[in-house]
Amino acid sequence: MQRLLVIHGGGPTAVLNSSLYGVIKAGQAQHLQVLGARNGIAGLVTADFIELSNRSPQEIAALLHSPGSAIGSSRTPLTAKDYADLVIQLEKQAIDYVLLTGGNGTMTTCHHLAQACQAAATTIKVIGIPKTIDNDLNGLDHAPGFLSAANYVRQTVREIAADVVSLPIHVCIIELMGRDAGWLAAAAALADQPGGRLAPDLIYVPERPFSLQQFLQDVQRIYAQKHEVIVVVAEGLKQASGQPIVPARFQAGRAVYFGEVGSYLAEQVVKELGIKARSEKPGLAGRASITQQSLRDRTEASNAGQRAVAAVCAGATDQMVGISTAEQAQYPLIPLTTVAQHTRQLPAEFINQAGNGVTAEYIDWLSNRLADTPLPTIVNFT
Repeated sequence: MQRLLVIHGGGPTAVLNSSLYGVIKAGQAQHLQVLGARNGIAGLVTADFIELSNRSPQEIAALLHSPGSAIGSSRTPLTAKDYADLVIQLEKQAIDYVLLTGGNGTMTTCHHLAQACQAAATTIKVIGIPKTIDNDLNGLDHAPGFLSAANYVRQTVREIAADVVSLPIHVCIIELMGRDAGWLAAAAALADQPGGRLAPDLIYVPERPFSLQQFLQDVQRIYAQKHEVIVVVAEGLKQASGQPIVPARFQAGRAVYFGEVGSYLAEQVVKELGIKARSEKPGLAGRASITQQSLRDRTEASNAGQRAVAAVCAGATDQMVGISTAEQAQYPLIPLTTVAQHTRQLPAEFINQAGNGVTAEYIDWLSNRLADTPLPTIVNFT
């Protein structure tokens, strides 16, 4: 029986385990022994594998509704020599196929591992399965994990906004994840119709240089009109110099722990404008929320896992499963050379001219992809 090893890398999403579900189901159909590397690439280093193909139907089905990573994950850094050692380990453990599920860093690892397998003249095939709430993987219309996180963002922002407009006395700054791309922060624009009371007044994304002076002017202008301001900011905001507006707390390779952008800006509003301000940071709650999971996201994540199994069994390697088209997803294979270490940022046409909001084009783009996940009505009689 041929053996397939699946490895998770980086931060989990609400549908990471849905991709694992697709891998297991497709692996069973192909009569493969499906194994999971415990806690990411570290599990391959130590040959610590979890048997997956013999799990009960109930356990496998529960993956579709399970947050986190059922087999663990990691951000293990690797050197050039490590890849050669990993190939030796794969051969020693009689692994025929390897699937790595993750974002930019994981797809780079996937690419290097595939190359190392080819350089060693092995028959081991390596394919990547996309996963990121940041939506910054190159070559995709959207990445598994993003739609669920975007749905959480728009729902959470509108709930916070409903609170703020009920007692209009302060500025509320909501900081969202996304690393160096603004896709997720921009999703807050869907909290309400443009110009609606529950829509953010201001949205700032990393793709545009951030000016503290202009920010304060924007806030003061809106506060004078409404006596409350709802601001959404991305964690990766940068100055014109390219430096973060708040120094990163910690960085190891691509793993960056950003400073508290929302807290910093709230302090500036209080200090410079004399207006009451507070910050909110949903953080991990946004990528772990099964209650806000998008049905389309879950289906596409599962399909991507199944497509990856079909691809390696057909002899493909050094590629990533893609997701294309808006209405009905297709799953083409994308060369990892065009994905590894490439960050897909929010296009200029999705950002308004002032750099403090998004355009109707972005709202239409994301609305089409979340059409199967409607928001409940919120009533306010004031």
